[in-house]
Amino acid sequence: MQQTDWNPDLYLKFNKERTKPSIDLVSRIAHPNPQTIIDIGCGPGNSTQILVKRWPHAQVTGADSSPAMIEKAKDDFPQQEWLHLDAGKDELGSSYDIIFSNAVIQWIPDQPALFRKFHHALNHDGVMAIQVPLFWNMPLGKAIKEVAKDGHWSAITQAATDLFTLHPYSFYYDQLSALFSSVEMWETHYMHVMVSHQAIITMMQSTGLKPYMERLANETDKRDFEELVLARIKEAYPQQKDGKVLLPFDRLFFISKK
Repeated sequence: MQQTDWNPDLYLKFNKERTKPSIDLVSRIAHPNPQTIIDIGCGPGNSTQILVKRWPHAQVTGADSSPAMIEKAKDDFPQQEWLHLDAGKDELGSSYDIIFSNAVIQWIPDQPALFRKFHHALNHDGVMAIQVPLFWNMPLGKAIKEVAKDGHWSAITQAATDLFTLHPYSFYYDQLSALFSSVEMWETHYMHVMVSHQAIITMMQSTGLKPYMERLANETDKRDFEELVLARIKEAYPQQKDGKVLLPFDRLFFISKK
């Protein structure tokens, strides 16, 4: 199956919700004077700008496997360096003081190999800072996974579920502590105020729902899949008195120093 490219414009419709974890992660990075920084899975460059604002004199590079995302980043921020790079397959090619990655490594199956690659690419006293959405822990992720098990399409949607690689925090600690001199870990429970249940679906169309939609054969199946997910979301997240919906979103963070 040919996967379609990511949609930068749809992704940025929820720029506030997607960028807040980057702001929080960058604020916790303790490096006195980084000269070289790379943002792995930079998307359209929203997370990269947080790094630029924190360290305006550093060389900050954004890298992503999506041509569409890189082109959007180049258009919006032409003064910066952007690389078309698949971190799960390609070597980084340079060394860095900070390797940053926000909500990306869940798409990379061999994360132990990825951590070794990042460790090798860090300079002495370099820092690796990563955030992972705890997708399957939340009712939203569980709703998508359960709908995907429907016998009508389960044979083809299982491959979409398998694209996500998420481990418990204990796994990440063991992997990182074997490589790095220090490991800091924490979880944050974000409370997104959504205008409707449908807005949750729209937000997921550019990320968590995307691989499922790509595998469904026709528009009827795609519509039915989304409607079933929507029904489960309405049960899990009650509408507030003002009509809005609170979407708790859990994320795991870790910062490791070489």
